Amino acid sequence: MATFSELGIGELLMKSISKMGFEEATPIQSQTIPLALEGNDVIGQAQTGTGKTAAFGIPLIEKIDVKDNSVQGIVVAPTRELAIQVAEELNKIGQFNRVNILPIYGGQDISRQIRSLKKGPHIIVGTPGRIIDHINRKTLRLQNVHTVVLDEADEMLNMGFIEDIEAILKGIPEDRQTLLFSATMPGPIQRIAERFMKDPQVVKVKTKEMTTPNIKQYYVEAQEKKKFDYLTRLLDSQSPELAIIFGRTKRRVDELSEALTLRGYAAEGIHGDLSQAKRISVLRKFKEGSIEVLVATDVAARGLDISGVTHVYNFDIPQDPESYVHRIGRTGRAGKHGLAMTFVTPREMGQLKNVERTTKSKMERLTPPTLDEALEGQQKLTIEKLTNTITNENISYYKSAAEELLEEHDSVSVVAAAIKMMTKEPDQTPIKLTEEAPMRSRRDRSDNRGGSRDGGRNRYKGNQQQSKNRSGQGGGQNRNRQSTGGGKRRNFRKTEA
Repeated sequence: MATFSELGIGELLMKSISKMGFEEATPIQSQTIPLALEGNDVIGQAQTGTGKTAAFGIPLIEKIDVKDNSVQGIVVAPTRELAIQVAEELNKIGQFNRVNILPIYGGQDISRQIRSLKKGPHIIVGTPGRIIDHINRKTLRLQNVHTVVLDEADEMLNMGFIEDIEAILKGIPEDRQTLLFSATMPGPIQRIAERFMKDPQVVKVKTKEMTTPNIKQYYVEAQEKKKFDYLTRLLDSQSPELAIIFGRTKRRVDELSEALTLRGYAAEGIHGDLSQAKRISVLRKFKEGSIEVLVATDVAARGLDISGVTHVYNFDIPQDPESYVHRIGRTGRAGKHGLAMTFVTPREMGQLKNVERTTKSKMERLTPPTLDEALEGQQKLTIEKLTNTITNENISYYKSAAEELLEEHDSVSVVAAAIKMMTKEPDQTPIKLTEEAPMRSRRDRSDNRGGSRDGGRNRYKGNQQQSKNRSGQGGGQNRNRQSTGGGKRRNFRKTEA
């Protein structure tokens, strides 16, 4: 996988991407962004949750002229929830470019939207019915649009928006760039591509299926502020021989490794800002066992060849299923068994379900251990060490001292004192980590909002019918003109990621 810095992205965009905590591009991003930056029309075929918003958002924002207060880019999305979410992410991506992004969708006061449109947004993110409505009212003018994105095109087809999409595309200048994203490519979507796109390059990404029967996968649902305490309790109760903890950002890795050290764990972190010499030093210590916990970002862990990792902890859920597969694959190697645990905040449950769906794997819910259970885990570890010493070590030199001790104290007290001295008791030193924004999946709208997709479909039926009534005749003329224009069939150049 490529890092974003290798994709030819501008300095301001790189600054916002870094602030968002992204270092390594997902397959759809690394394949799509360079093609789109070169001006190609692109068809991206990938599952939801693979990072499509950044895949089209980065090249879209890169092309915006912020001095021109007209609509230059338009993103069409199937539901209002997705439109809102895409607009939020584009705002984060374009925060240093000062790009003005406006979501428009049904169910929101249209007069308020009209006032916002008059302020000169650079990018519109909207649902088909509401976009058509504004076009017909002449409150949305598309003559300066140079980039159009169709997001989740197959979903829009299923919801009956195909004619609206065609009407929107006909109103945008022909010399535009068109980016189409769809998990599947049914006939009507293929025909949209043939009629409205110019020699599109196809990027097809298949998410790796899980082939890791030796890895037991769990998730822990926890509020952000409780995650660290739960992590340390798991470390105490599970006593991993070698563990890797994944954090989303470099700052997170630094803070986690410092906090773990403060609580008595032998931990060090690696990320992209470390010198090669420091990186080699940390990895050597980890392989030798002088540090028991390695904290890493996705990029820093790329290419690591470390055997013997027994546990992987995803302190932050990864941004896409590919990264999840990559992370947990660090354990369960060479026929050995491994454990993978992913911490999820309540707002990230949609992302968790997306990971399960696209990797075709199921995670079991794990209840965080209590302090007593964590102490019990450490006691068991101490007893194992004592038993191993009795069985495998020469302890004859220490027997006379033991006998003297037993003359003054009973045997249970002596053994209990030895276990206490050797046991790492759970440390509750207060720790303050900088909070990270939750990683949200687009599927949040359907998984967590009680059938909002059906609600969205019903909501837009009225808009769709109104738009057909208002523009039916003109739309028909346009369609006839298009179809007599010689059937613009295009050759697709396919790129496998």
